[in-house]
Amino acid sequence: MHRFNGPRRFAYPVLTSIRLEPPEPMNPFVQSITSRDNELMQRLRRLLARPGAYRTEGMVWLEGDHLGRAWLDRGQPALHAVITQDAWDGRPDLRALALGAQRVAVIPAALMKSITALESPSPLGLLVAMPVSADRAVQAGVPTVVLDRLQDPGNVGSILRSAAALGVRQVVALQGSVALWSPKVLRAGMGAHFGLALIEGLAVADLQPLAEQFVVTGSHEAQELSDAKLPPACAWVFGHEGQGVDARLTAMSGVRVRIPQPGGQESLNVAAAAAICLYEAARRRAQ
Repeated sequence: MHRFNGPRRFAYPVLTSIRLEPPEPMNPFVQSITSRDNELMQRLRRLLARPGAYRTEGMVWLEGDHLGRAWLDRGQPALHAVITQDAWDGRPDLRALALGAQRVAVIPAALMKSITALESPSPLGLLVAMPVSADRAVQAGVPTVVLDRLQDPGNVGSILRSAAALGVRQVVALQGSVALWSPKVLRAGMGAHFGLALIEGLAVADLQPLAEQFVVTGSHEAQELSDAKLPPACAWVFGHEGQGVDARLTAMSGVRVRIPQPGGQESLNVAAAAAICLYEAARRRAQ
């Protein structure tokens, strides 16, 4: 019988071992699970029950082969892969992806429906340890995005994608912002999380090391983005969808800009505004 020598907190009970013939290269511990009451299934349901459940569980559920492949392609370890029996038997690509994890659980498609946030469940997901960047202190002097109480998971995921594509190193979220590693933000981010240092739950005072890098955007600011002298490494502050940027952050910022809108709209969606600002900063850094 195979033995799993990892941390005891992840030692889930085995119902039935599956024998691999021929042996797979990594030869992880593979098990069949059919019960909703299995400890692993219960843990995954807890992770889906609340957007911030990963903070107490210390783990993140990556649903779908796109997120799973993006995670493994960066050399990150996966504690557990969960794959449907149909995919295990009939999808060699997904089977190979699952075998990149330390342990593999093969489950019925009906059971997968109980651990998904999707209308059409993916046949595969990875359970991974909470990334260490969540515990890091804010780093000054690097391109940064500050999320000030943003609420919409789609907006935040889109901002993370733009940030990862345009050279941002870290994203810091103030208290009151949507949970960065929640399932909805993960899906919207499409793997962008894995290339960024993400720090959340901060107070305004925690951002003092970034004050000289602050650039605040607002539709009523006098200076246009194209005319502004930007810091070498900006810390772009994007505010709450309805309330805008906290007045304390605006007061701390030496640069305040607006994006001209000749079409006459009152304001841009925050994710669209972020993409424009981050591109402008990347363009100038490249000059």
